Amino acid sequence: MLDLQLARMVAQAQAAGLPDLCDLPPQAARGLYREILAAADVPPADVQVRDLRMPRPAAEGGGTIGLRVYRPHAAAETLPLVVYYHGGGFVLGDLDGYDRVCRRLCEDAQVVVASVDYRLAPEHPFPAAVDDAWTALRWLAEHAVELGASPDRLAVAGDSAGGTLAAVVALMARDAGGPRIAFQALVYPATAAGVEGPYPSRERHALGPTLTLRTMGYFMAHYFGPEGRAPDFRGAPVLAADLSRLPPALLQVAAHDPLRDEILDYASRLMAAGTEATVVEYHGLAHGFISMGGAIGAARLAQLQLAAALRGALGS
Repeated sequence: MLDLQLARMVAQAQAAGLPDLCDLPPQAARGLYREILAAADVPPADVQVRDLRMPRPAAEGGGTIGLRVYRPHAAAETLPLVVYYHGGGFVLGDLDGYDRVCRRLCEDAQVVVASVDYRLAPEHPFPAAVDDAWTALRWLAEHAVELGASPDRLAVAGDSAGGTLAAVVALMARDAGGPRIAFQALVYPATAAGVEGPYPSRERHALGPTLTLRTMGYFMAHYFGPEGRAPDFRGAPVLAADLSRLPPALLQVAAHDPLRDEILDYASRLMAAGTEATVVEYHGLAHGFISMGGAIGAARLAQLQLAAALRGALGS
């Protein structure tokens, strides 16, 4: 059964005539997505906020990558660092849309949170988001001390497309010999983007209630091209040949999500490879719940459990 508070939200959206995001051009969809995020989340936590820009290598297009760094007010000591990648199907989402999520995570977990403004499709298709996510991780690890954070207590986290990026950079960091990541928090990540598999949840929840199969196709076509399929593990972590020697992982899953079964498949593969993985499934919730803590009690609980897992893993 769908959570009653979520069911009420969905009914209100339907009554208001809100369109499916995939029926809008990307620019319009981004604006609507930002409004949806702000409407359902908790009030902004009062933490220190600092906007930065870091250089992007010339080989990856040059220019800079935006970062927003959050730090608890009362914290004087060096804190763990959580690099956060926002959701939005690689097409939507930005620092402002995820400001409340990151403020709350900073306050709840008592960590420094660095939110990464990676490039979006279709203007910047695959692998631009991965390149930015990887470049930002390395830069933040190198400059952690300047941010009042410890590079020895580093985690990656993200939701949806951002959860995919977090899983991917954990794989890349292992293969590159660093930065050393202590924990990966993957909130309903797209682990098998466009890849066929035994994933009946895609059809079972094809109509949502929040993420639809049509919208998934819209995102994948913009990011990967007309075929809408990840070419390698950088787009779909289930394609990685080796899932061993990775940081312990938390995977938060919504029961009413087309991505449910591929996430559970990825968790099983992690555990089969000897990587510690904890799966928490929220039976009444749907895709996007990490931004719904102000409207849904179970979503707020998920935010708190995410923070608790990071505190436990990083010693904050």
